[in-house]
Amino acid sequence: MIGLTITRDQSRYQMISKLGEGAYGKVYKAKDTKTNSIVALKESVITMDSEGIPAQTIREICLLRDLLHPGVVYLQDVLILENKLYLIFEYLEQDLRYFLDNCVLPLPEPIIKKFLIQLLNALNYCHSHRIIHRDLKPHNLLLDSNNDLKIADFGLARAFQIPCRPYTTSVQTLWYRAPEIILGCEIYNTAIDLWSVGCIMAELMNGYPLFPGRNHIDQLFTIFRLLGTPNESTWEGVTNFRYYSPDFPKWTPVPFERLFPGFSEVGLDLLERLLSMNPEKRISARDALNHPFLKSSGVLTERLSIH
Repeated sequence: MIGLTITRDQSRYQMISKLGEGAYGKVYKAKDTKTNSIVALKESVITMDSEGIPAQTIREICLLRDLLHPGVVYLQDVLILENKLYLIFEYLEQDLRYFLDNCVLPLPEPIIKKFLIQLLNALNYCHSHRIIHRDLKPHNLLLDSNNDLKIADFGLARAFQIPCRPYTTSVQTLWYRAPEIILGCEIYNTAIDLWSVGCIMAELMNGYPLFPGRNHIDQLFTIFRLLGTPNESTWEGVTNFRYYSPDFPKWTPVPFERLFPGFSEVGLDLLERLLSMNPEKRISARDALNHPFLKSSGVLTERLSIH
């Protein structure tokens, strides 16, 4: 566990402000009085009737202790108190959602390439270590002072085995959720993360979510309206999924050139490969890094070694 310590010294960290709050606890900005550095504290409350530290928190610690990569947020300490546990992370100034909400759009293509290369390189590292993130979205992608991107929030992540076994479908924020998950597929793999990357790429291109569904069925139909309603000829086995219905409305795909006018043809090709509804045809993180749209980019090559 390189660099990771476990402490009960509450006085070491001075709270500055609350950064956010989610389903799995609060996140605070704090000062490390030992190093005088700014850190982020992710809080987990341990209730009196609990059997101990939440399994989800233990899983996140176990995964992050082995993920040492410049594109993955660094877990540097664990603070254990009587009824609370804090994960101490390096502090980053903003997330990608905040960046998109406060920048001038559309983003220049080199900036889009930079973020995609950094995201895919970190994701390829995770996948090569047999870890699926399962909740990639702009809120979980943090940016440092140089606008270098790092993957954060591994609360839903898990290690996987080959062959894959059934997993829960209660993963991924709805707007970034892969269609196979929404349709009830329990045996899934790293392809679900690449669907999220495709959604994020589209958001980098136009500044807003591509599939903003209001609920599960609306999310499916929002996807189908743009990509077409799948059938056995386009996605073998799709009709066997629990929530597939032969009564789904029949939509035909909308050409990506119409959705993203003026964007390069090679960039749209990568987006289509990421947003393949059939996960078997969805591009991998490694292959995406070698796609002509990104392969020709000279962005940050010294930092982005492919593992």
